[in-house]
Amino acid sequence: MVVIETGFGNIELELFWKETPKTALNFLRLVHKGFYNGLTFHRIVPNFVIQGGDPAGDGSGGPGYSIPDEPTIQKHVRGALGMAKAGPNTAGSQFYICLRDAPHLDKDFTVFARVIKGMEVVDKIAMVKTGPQNRPLEKVVMKKVYELKTGPKK
Repeated sequence: MVVIETGFGNIELELFWKETPKTALNFLRLVHKGFYNGLTFHRIVPNFVIQGGDPAGDGSGGPGYSIPDEPTIQKHVRGALGMAKAGPNTAGSQFYICLRDAPHLDKDFTVFARVIKGMEVVDKIAMVKTGPQNRPLEKVVMKKVYELKTGPKK
């Protein structure tokens, strides 16, 4: 499980390891490196998605590499996380969270996780006023993104 801490509250994610092992591993490696800490949700499209994970903060940045697309049976439903990309096999670090079902994205984008707790936080973020190009007028920062280890207590 991965947690995204924001000023609006926490969002907890479950990664789809069986369906998208390369994408899940890439995301978790970036989490472990602290890549997402301090980055923003730089794009908010009402009733569609919130998008983050860009170190440039404008939709043009990434980790300096790209990963291959992974076909998945997972669908773009409310709470699904998908990898943003500019074209085939260009995903890197940017991801989006669906605010509603978006089946038109299913065949072109990799769904690699889902929100399991904190969808109300995602909805609060989606209410932030935006300007040109769906850029939020106030910064929505991912303060800290980390893996929450689960399992038996010692």
